[in-house]
Amino acid sequence: MIRFPTIACLLLCCLAARADDAATLRAECLAIAEAGDTMTVVGKDNWLFLRKELRHIAAGKFWGEDAKTASRASREDRRDPLPAILDFHKQLKALDIELLFVPVPPKAIVYPEMISDEVTARTLRLDSAHHEFYALLQKEGVRVIDPVPLFTKRKQADAGLLYCKSDSHWSGLACKEAAMLIADELKQRDWCKKIPRSKYKATTRTVTIRGDLVLELRPGSAAASESLELRFITGEGKLEPNPHSPVLILADSHGLVFHAGDDMHATGAGFWSQLTFELGFPPALIAVRGSGATPARVTLYRKAKSDPEYLATKKAIIWLFSAREFTETSGWSQVPVKRPGANSMRLRERRRANE
Repeated sequence: MIRFPTIACLLLCCLAARADDAATLRAECLAIAEAGDTMTVVGKDNWLFLRKELRHIAAGKFWGEDAKTASRASREDRRDPLPAILDFHKQLKALDIELLFVPVPPKAIVYPEMISDEVTARTLRLDSAHHEFYALLQKEGVRVIDPVPLFTKRKQADAGLLYCKSDSHWSGLACKEAAMLIADELKQRDWCKKIPRSKYKATTRTVTIRGDLVLELRPGSAAASESLELRFITGEGKLEPNPHSPVLILADSHGLVFHAGDDMHATGAGFWSQLTFELGFPPALIAVRGSGATPARVTLYRKAKSDPEYLATKKAIIWLFSAREFTETSGWSQVPVKRPGANSMRLRERRRANE
């Protein structure tokens, strides 16, 4: 008599097949990433990808023992992102400051079909390692806001591009969608409900950009400018970050694109502006052009060291940076939030006085 496989056996077979597919998919991403010597990978229909992002996706699991081989950091003791993230969360918690951890997914995770036909031959998602890592952080008490589910939903609704085709950053639409997602989260907090609101004006305009990934292409490569629809935010008088705001955006260049102008393409339409519009008050902003992993936290430390009152007004810090930094940064160091020896009790008393 032939015995049909049990459901458990079928599930095990499916999981094994998916694991094999995931390994194959990562190998394909790695092969594409290693095929050139510039920072840019040319995908389909003039889509450009950052080579580091494909390397990061190919790395698979990137924490614990796996960090030793996944990370490109030179120092082995700074390759694992987990201890640094948990330490940052612990320090902020001791100061009664909530950490909202917002890793910006690589473009290739949201638009894998634009990398190549080899990658799109499978429907397996490329962010399984990220899911596992975020679940681990959540278990340790870190509030993780992963934009992938929202971005996937908006992509399926054909609401517009969530990433620039020619640039390594997300699009104006992604800035707006992420700001709405995070604002909805913050508005649930009691302290946020008490903050006076202002009204801001939103105006949509089309802007033409030539992204940073175009600059690395070889002469003669087919690359064109692209047009993006941006939502510009204005208010009465000059609209600028408020260093005394209860909300701080701590970011890499994803906090500067469409905000800082010049090579960041525009002003008044970036993530900071979108969050200001959605919250009804302007957050503080620390954004660096380098890595959002360690350098951004070092900048925060220096700011808090020079201004002892800076952290006293903070209720939430939105740590926003590219997820590729889990493996592609120069290292994950544990950085103090405040000056060593500073009185945490006194800081908490100042915070209560500001409430």
